[in-house]
Amino acid sequence: MATSASTEAPEHQPSLKRAIGPKLLILFVIGDILGTGIYATTGKVAGKVGGALWLPFLIGFVVAFLTAASYVELVGKYPKAAGAALYTQRAFKLPFLTFIVAFMVMCSGLSSASAAARAFGGDYFQELTDAVPPTLIAVLFILALAALALRGVSESVKTNVVFTFVELTGLLVVLAIGAWAVLEGRGEPSRLGEFQASGSGYALMTSVLGATALAFFAFVGFEDSVNMAEETKDPVRSFPRAIFVGVAVTGTIYVLVALVSSLLVDHQTLEGSSGPLLEVVKVGGVSFPPKLFALIALFAVSNSALINIMMASRLCYGLANERVLPPGMGKVLPKRRTPVAGIAFVTLLSIGLVLTGEIQGLGDTTAFLLLCVFTVVNVAVLVLRKDRVEHAHFRTPTVLPVLGAITSVILASPLADRAADVYIRAGVLLAIGIALWGVNRVWMKLRHEEQVTRG
Repeated sequence: MATSASTEAPEHQPSLKRAIGPKLLILFVIGDILGTGIYATTGKVAGKVGGALWLPFLIGFVVAFLTAASYVELVGKYPKAAGAALYTQRAFKLPFLTFIVAFMVMCSGLSSASAAARAFGGDYFQELTDAVPPTLIAVLFILALAALALRGVSESVKTNVVFTFVELTGLLVVLAIGAWAVLEGRGEPSRLGEFQASGSGYALMTSVLGATALAFFAFVGFEDSVNMAEETKDPVRSFPRAIFVGVAVTGTIYVLVALVSSLLVDHQTLEGSSGPLLEVVKVGGVSFPPKLFALIALFAVSNSALINIMMASRLCYGLANERVLPPGMGKVLPKRRTPVAGIAFVTLLSIGLVLTGEIQGLGDTTAFLLLCVFTVVNVAVLVLRKDRVEHAHFRTPTVLPVLGAITSVILASPLADRAADVYIRAGVLLAIGIALWGVNRVWMKLRHEEQVTRG
C-alpha cells in the first residue's frame, strides 16, 4: 500500500476542470450548509431539548466555526481534492487511519444525501401529492441528482446557485412570518427558556448535548467544499473567505429560524413533523401558500443531496489518485471530465441507505461520523504546523483547533443523548470500510507480485 500523499492525477486521465470562482464558491458553501438539516430535523432537535430550540443551534454554530478554521488553514496549505483524508495522511502517515477517515467522510455525505432524499418524500412532498410512495420518490430523486452530477461540475454548481437562492428565500419567508407574528402578539416568549429534560443537572446536560449533536447536522457542508479545491480558481485565496462567510451567514439564519419556530409552534408539534418549518408557515397568520413553501423546501433538500453526491464522488476520485482506493475509482468521463466511477459507486450506496434508514437516524449518523472526523482534522492541523510549504496561506490561532477537537469529542461521545441505532449504523459502516481496506491491500499486493514476476 503506497503511503504517498501526492494527489497528481494519473497521466492517462484528464484533470478536473477549474470552473469555480470566488463568488460561486461562497454560494456553493452557503448552499451546501443550508438545506436538509434546518428544513427537516429542526423538529427532532426540539423534541430533544424542548422550547429552548435556539440553544443547540447556537452551540452548533460555535463548534462549526472552530473546525472550519482548521479546514481553512489546511485547504490553503494543501489545495487538493482528497480533503480530510489528505490531511490525515500527511499528519500521521498511517494508511489505515487515512482510509477510515476517508470512508467516514464518504459515508457521512451519503447518509446526509439519503436523509435529504427521505425528507424529499416526507411531509413537504405529501403537501403536494401523496400519490407516489415516499421510498420510490427518494430512490428516483437520488438517480436524478446522480445524472446531473455526471453532466459536469459547472452545471452542478450553477444548479446549486439556483437552489441556494430558493432555499434561502424559504428561510427568509419563515423569518418574515415570524417577525410579523411576534409584532401581532402571536408568539410565546416563555417557550424560549423551556427545557424538555427534568430532574438532575446531568439529565439537562445530556439533553442539550444530544440536541446539539443533532443540530450540528444542519451545519455540516463546509467540509465538503474542500473536496472541490482542484476545481476552484485560486483556492488558496478563495477558501478562507468562502468558508468563514458561509458558516457565519448560515449560523445566524439558523439561530433566528430556531427562535421563530419555538415562538410560534410548541416543541411537541415540531417533533412530530418531518416538515417542521411548514408548521411555522401554517400558524404564522400570513397568507403564504403552504404548497409553495413545500415546493421551496423540496428545492432545499435537493441542494443538500446534490452537493453531497458531488463531494463523495470527488472524494473517490481523490482517494484513487492517493492510491488509497484502486485506480479505477478515479476514472474520469473524457468529454464531461467528471468522476464517473465515483458517481456510480456513491449512487448505489445512497440508494442502499435510503432503503434502510429514516431522516433522524440518518441525520444523527451524519453528524456523529463527521464529529469523529473533525476530531482528527483538528489534531492534524496542529501536527502539520511543522510541515512548511512554499506559498503563503491562512494560519488559524492555535486555541481554535484545540477547542475544536475537545468539543467534537464531547459531542461524539455517549454524553450526547444519542439513540443506539446511530452507533450500530456507524459501526456497520466502519466494518464495511475495514473489509474494503482488506480487499484493497490484497489487490495491491497481488499487483505488486505480478509486476515483480514480469520484471
